[in-house]
Amino acid sequence: MAEVNVFFLPVKGFCQRDVVTCGPDERVGTVAALMRDRDVSSVVVCEGGEPIGIVTDHDLRSKVVAAGADPARLAVRSIMTAPLIVVGEEDFLFEALYRMSRHTIHRVGVVDAEGHFTGIIADTDILRLQTRSPQQLLREIEEARTLAELKALHERVQGLVVHLVGTGVATRDLVRMIAHLNDRILLRLIAIVREASFSDLPESFAFVVLGSEGRGEQTLTTDQDNAIVFADGLSEAVTKRIETFSRALTEAIIAIGVSPCPGGIMARNAEWRRSLAGWTEEVDHWLTHPLAENILKGSMFFDLRTIYGDPGLEATLKAHFAAHLRRDAAFLVRTAANVVRFKPPIGFFGRIKTEGDEVHRGMVDIKKAGIFAITEGVKVLALEIGHLGGGTRERIAALAAAKVLDPQQAEDLEASYNYLVYLRLRGQVGAIRENQTPTNYLALDH
Repeated sequence: MAEVNVFFLPVKGFCQRDVVTCGPDERVGTVAALMRDRDVSSVVVCEGGEPIGIVTDHDLRSKVVAAGADPARLAVRSIMTAPLIVVGEEDFLFEALYRMSRHTIHRVGVVDAEGHFTGIIADTDILRLQTRSPQQLLREIEEARTLAELKALHERVQGLVVHLVGTGVATRDLVRMIAHLNDRILLRLIAIVREASFSDLPESFAFVVLGSEGRGEQTLTTDQDNAIVFADGLSEAVTKRIETFSRALTEAIIAIGVSPCPGGIMARNAEWRRSLAGWTEEVDHWLTHPLAENILKGSMFFDLRTIYGDPGLEATLKAHFAAHLRRDAAFLVRTAANVVRFKPPIGFFGRIKTEGDEVHRGMVDIKKAGIFAITEGVKVLALEIGHLGGGTRERIAALAAAKVLDPQQAEDLEASYNYLVYLRLRGQVGAIRENQTPTNYLALDH
């Protein structure tokens, strides 16, 4: 097992299944004796078959011994740590370490797809397997206090990806890691900006990311695509504060090394900062006037994902445009026609056509040549069946489940998408190693 791959493995293969449990009304003294006899440092507290908390050595020391309490009279529920922090069986070991770091704990519960408790995993279980885990990177992100620190951490994320490409880590796992770390950096950045000058902001707004970031499909070359949605009925003074916050946040994102969007798709611009009613009206305009510009904006916006704030605003918007598309599919028809216009760069006798301009001669824009057609084509089909969330891979799975794609089509599409994204990542890593700016262009002779 390659050392660098360990934290991309699912939790289910490493969690402890034989977990010692107790009821919430058992006496602390009885549970302490059980921990001694079974030689364990924690006991999961269950009620009705479901975990509701955990009792650890630390709880016994700090809440019983130090407090001078009588363990024979004390019920477990009075000292347990609740709720029990959990991860899914399919989550990465990376995610388990992050949650331990985030909550300053040493173990988390494990649940299956239905949410049923199946085991427990401790940081020592993982760190025995992996000495070079990203736990420290995640901890430093959470503890960062300045934009300079976050800028350095953003660069370290890039360095981690450069290190991992070519080591055997699956492309989908690399992309998922990039999205996860970028999300954590953004959340910490928002916290820093709010703590500095905007502690008075209401909770009735959401900062959302769009496009590839919304789908969780970023690679190493990206600019920011984001927006603000705020609740209806806010006072003019409050909306003005949200505007000021949006400008400050956008500048902070630029300061840590994320380029501004060339098309201006950023929350600092009024066009991408609206009330819920304002966004509803704008979306209706796009959908009823499927011109090229509106198709581009709509396609970007339909990938929205809430990073910070009220997720109900995103849910309301998605429900609105899903209902509209069920009534009128004209927008989807025009969008599909736009996707089809992006022809694969295949010439006579199956030869790949390269760019002809001086700067990119002999190169292929891998995004324009293939990735775009897959992500946008799959998106149109997913919107048609009312599937609004997830990224390209999740949408392909949903289309297969709905029998829009047969199993072979779905497998071929995902394999093609993964391969093209891998080529893009490899090309970007090569550029970085040569101290060049990463792009979507690949030299065909490479």
